[in-house]
Amino acid sequence: MFKKIPHTYVIIFVLIIFAALATIFVPAGEFNRVEAPTASGKIINQIVPGTFHYVDAAPQTWQIMSAFFKGFQKAPAIIAFILILGGAFWILNETGAINMGVQTFLKKSSSLEKHKIFRMIGVNNLIIILIMVMFSLFGAIFGMSEETIAFVAIFVPLAISMGYDSITGVCMCFLAAGLGFAGCVLNPFTLGIAQDIAGIKMFSGIEYRLLIWFVMTGVGIAFVLLYANKIKKNPTKSIMYQEDEYWRKNQNSSEDMQTIKASKTSWLTYALLAVVQVVFCISLAVGGIETKDYVVIGFTISYLLLGYFMLKKSMQMFSLNILLFTIIYLVVGVMGFEWGFTEIAALFFTMAIASGMALGKNASDISKLFIAGAKDILSAALVVGLASGIIVILEDGKIIDTLLYSVSNGIQGSGKTGALTIMYAFQTALNAVITSGTAKAAMLMPMFREISSIVGVSLQSTVTAFHIGDGLTNLLTPTSGVLIAVLGVARVPYTKWVKFAWKFILGMVVLGWLLLLPTLYISLPNF
Repeated sequence: MFKKIPHTYVIIFVLIIFAALATIFVPAGEFNRVEAPTASGKIINQIVPGTFHYVDAAPQTWQIMSAFFKGFQKAPAIIAFILILGGAFWILNETGAINMGVQTFLKKSSSLEKHKIFRMIGVNNLIIILIMVMFSLFGAIFGMSEETIAFVAIFVPLAISMGYDSITGVCMCFLAAGLGFAGCVLNPFTLGIAQDIAGIKMFSGIEYRLLIWFVMTGVGIAFVLLYANKIKKNPTKSIMYQEDEYWRKNQNSSEDMQTIKASKTSWLTYALLAVVQVVFCISLAVGGIETKDYVVIGFTISYLLLGYFMLKKSMQMFSLNILLFTIIYLVVGVMGFEWGFTEIAALFFTMAIASGMALGKNASDISKLFIAGAKDILSAALVVGLASGIIVILEDGKIIDTLLYSVSNGIQGSGKTGALTIMYAFQTALNAVITSGTAKAAMLMPMFREISSIVGVSLQSTVTAFHIGDGLTNLLTPTSGVLIAVLGVARVPYTKWVKFAWKFILGMVVLGWLLLLPTLYISLPNF
């Protein structure tokens, strides 16, 4: 039909048209919903089982032309975050810090080749394994997802410098976090809320979930290693070979980069950041120090010491130090202080200003660099808004609850294996439309809880089907704002990502189903 693969925008707009057609042919319906508190105190809009009723049809016709605008209204946080991230990393790249850091890291790691055990494993293989395990744990423990957008700007250049491609860099953080999210060990946003609604002890059944996480992460790492080593042997086999010229040019120019001595402005930046962190630590101490506060105080002291020594080396190393502590505070903020997009965006905006000051730029120059970075990544922000339009059409057409009602009726009478399979399949498919785990838990678990008691499936098995299905399609569907943002930062066309990942994701969906079966027929702790 097409002489070449259509642009990502064209593909998403076609999906909007299909969604609009569905609202014409699928009857509109709704469940009643009530606001209900979870055990953690979070208020969710929960479905009331047995209250489904048909409503007046709301076919979406001309609304396909307003979906782009409404999509921006639906996903403003991700869009704004992408633009801020683009500006921040543009300024950081201007300092040459990332390129210097990557080259220094690879030089140090290559020295490990002299040890026999590292030669056998392969230093690059070990780097990929360690990074993927770390991000998979982040996904499994605190539900890392949006945060991977920032890390892509670091790991793609690293992957290119190691002789791989941009897809490998995306896999190292985004794919790993997604697999951990699906494997789910302690994620409060999906597992915790789903168990709370189901009426079972939060985070119970962790023993088998650890096995699920281990298997899914292990398979993912093996897949990425096989792909990465194939590209290492022959880089032209990468479907991203031409597009990655952008990254290779930046990498090549960094090899001859000269270190720049820290200026007075760099020292001033160090002092200002130190004062801000010390004042923050004092404010924490006023209300009584908790464990997480000691962590912040420890990192502040580390910044004071490490920042001083980095400044002695060069401006680039100090800028790299700013990036390091930005990442540290991101993790601490998300895990210990429940940070969201607002706080994370503020953190990276601070990094942008600090990096510009360390480079010796004035306010006007920093502004110009920031705007250039935001402009460079604007296409990624636009596609997030367009993709969100698909969800807007389906919600405004009032057909999502109709689909849910039809599936719930079909589950009853299908037997244990059939019921669990249908619940898992529907959750996996619904995840392509509604990417929020909390929203899906509020929508599905009240009904799945009743169905489970009817067909004799344990609630723990149902929750497991929910959290495995909640993570995998986020790695492929164009309605996932995080995926689109990640690909935009990595400069990977959506169509090429689908070509690379669809077979693997399909295989992981099947693997997830196989891992569900033991919960039905084997006696497992807390199942």
